Amino acid sequence: MSSPSKGPGKTDNKAVIDTAAWAFNIVTSVGIIMANKALMAKYGFTFATTLTGLHFMATTMMTVILRWLGYIQPSHLPFSEVVKFVLFASFSIVGMNVSLMWNSVGFYQIAKLSMIPVTCLLEIVFDKIRYSRDTRLSIGLVLVGVGVCTVTDVSVNAKGFIAAFVAVWSTSLQQYYVHHLQRKYTIGSFNLLGHTAPVQAVSLLLVGPFLDQLLTNKKVYAYDYTLTSVFFIVLSCIIAIGTNLSQFICIGRFSAVTFQVLGHMKTILVLILGFLFFGREGLSLQVIMGMAIAIMGMIWYGNASSKPGGKERWTPTPPVSNGKTEDETDLLLHADDLNEKV
Repeated sequence: MSSPSKGPGKTDNKAVIDTAAWAFNIVTSVGIIMANKALMAKYGFTFATTLTGLHFMATTMMTVILRWLGYIQPSHLPFSEVVKFVLFASFSIVGMNVSLMWNSVGFYQIAKLSMIPVTCLLEIVFDKIRYSRDTRLSIGLVLVGVGVCTVTDVSVNAKGFIAAFVAVWSTSLQQYYVHHLQRKYTIGSFNLLGHTAPVQAVSLLLVGPFLDQLLTNKKVYAYDYTLTSVFFIVLSCIIAIGTNLSQFICIGRFSAVTFQVLGHMKTILVLILGFLFFGREGLSLQVIMGMAIAIMGMIWYGNASSKPGGKERWTPTPPVSNGKTEDETDLLLHADDLNEKV
């Protein structure tokens, strides 16, 4: 007598964990944006790169404590891989900050939107991923919706375009590399953070003060630290631990493209919360329509990509040895026709 199938139970359990991972990422991401907005707009701490370095220092402390408590097991990741990852991540952070300084807000938003097609290209080239027509159209609808509600004035210059180009490609490579490293070396999110966060913290804390001075004409060491501003800096660092961890968890469980697409839900939530807590300036019919289009695109993407053929890894059919029987050959060909679902 065959044992009952555990498929539905495993599927339900995966859905619960996936939902919890996304909720964790959304809550921490929106929370850190709100905390940073208050810190920068109200208390004048505009040193974004240095603040990011502090975020990774806090994350490093978290991984050290968890390793000491035994929650993170020893793992191996070649230092060359760590260096490549940190280079991608550092160019991403610096590129984004410089792009925002040298470009209009509208072009900056367009650059951020272009990360999705770039990440799709990386998955197509390196992972042999194939997207169905509905999946491609749903991604396009998300881009249109977010573009409608965030892109206003658009102006670009040569150095701004170069900064945006570096930011887009380095960010896309960094997010792709998170998924790639976890899959290639079979390491979890905590382990990957434990390997990469210390190097990122050191590099950003060394470069950050100089870059922030270049961008703001202010020195982080000369900032007038108060009890309230220090509280918000510490709060931002605590939330950043969850943000960094949840990003690695989500990309590891899904893919960089899915993370980018559903990540625009955070853009919509930040806009809504901004209107609620910081005034309704900028709220218009165009913004509301853009939000609605983007949300419909996200729902469509979730449905389209989860269907058979929506998003699959293509595997070429290997040559069949002449020593195989006809039945074995048919079985091999049939197995190769089944694409691995991702």
